[in-house]
Amino acid sequence: MTDADAAAVRETVIESMEQSAEMYGLSRSAGRVYGVLYFAAEPLSIPELVERTGYAKSTISNVTRRLTRIGLLRRRSSGGGGRRVQFEPEPNLWFVVQDVCQQHVAREVGSTRRTLDRALTRLDEDDEAYERIAELATTYEELETLLDLATDHTIGELIDAIEAYES
Repeated sequence: MTDADAAAVRETVIESMEQSAEMYGLSRSAGRVYGVLYFAAEPLSIPELVERTGYAKSTISNVTRRLTRIGLLRRRSSGGGGRRVQFEPEPNLWFVVQDVCQQHVAREVGSTRRTLDRALTRLDEDDEAYERIAELATTYEELETLLDLATDHTIGELIDAIEAYES
């Protein structure tokens, strides 16, 4: 494969990362920055990211701040005692998924489940809405169990458990 072919393949993957970023509520620029860093041989500074992506410095600054906050990027100090910050991608995306599940999804699911549980205590079992709320509460309880499993195990452990269950 030629260098041009390899570059074209990397660009295709980066474009896919841009689309994925949008699907998860991030900007296309966030997907591109992550992709550029993912394929970089070493951490990159904001000026280097500006050069490689063509985005404005303000865009890169905002994107790197957001991606760092959600765990997709890590900040590194440049060598030689300089003050320039560099960024590198978190290569273990399962770690990022687990972190998001713990910080955001699990909290929301738990809050909703507690609301449903309180609603059930305020209704009579023969009330028309009771059964529907109880079904929803059961679903949220199962979601909590699933989130606990997802955040406590590696992706490999989960796949092994599912495959063992299926056989």
